[in-house]
Amino acid sequence: MGQTEYLVTMTTRVPEGVSDAEVADVRTLEAANTARLAQQGIVRRLWRPPLGPGEWRTLGLFTANDDSELESHLASMPLRRWRTDEVTPLGLHPNDPGPDSVPRDPAETEFLTTFTVRPPAGADVEGVTTREAVRAGQLAHERKLRRLWLLPGEGRALGLWQARDRDEIGALLDSLPMTAAGWLAIDTVPLDPHPSDPASA
Repeated sequence: MGQTEYLVTMTTRVPEGVSDAEVADVRTLEAANTARLAQQGIVRRLWRPPLGPGEWRTLGLFTANDDSELESHLASMPLRRWRTDEVTPLGLHPNDPGPDSVPRDPAETEFLTTFTVRPPAGADVEGVTTREAVRAGQLAHERKLRRLWLLPGEGRALGLWQARDRDEIGALLDSLPMTAAGWLAIDTVPLDPHPSDPASA
């Protein structure tokens, strides 16, 4: 059985009274440990989502054989002492281009999209689904769609994209047959590079 991919939302809250020097030391240890996990193929990507004042949050793409193995990796990270992790297992999507199939373009911004598919009763699900798969293949070939996963819950999926800006990602999403059919609710999150992202190494 292959490894499972996970999206992990890591939220860090440093307690009052902790010195800046201690925070800096822990962050240095965290970076070294992340590099080790990346070398082992456990940490595949790290991003920074939009943050509010005082927020300290990271999104990570991890791989592990199962939930307990993932937890052991997360527990090994030095920042875990101040951090809470929200773990989402990711399933195989039939339209996924596959890991490392679409190269990262550092000149473009990455985006995560959460899709919820709600086809109406009596809709031509097979026909629209077939056209959706064709369009996804085209967008992967154009190096815009990088990954697709199934999320827990019926009709939910997660996409990783790259585009010049919000206007372009909006146009790309509008080009999907399921969007044109009015079946998709889409939440789009722009991602900033993380200094420990393995893709930037």
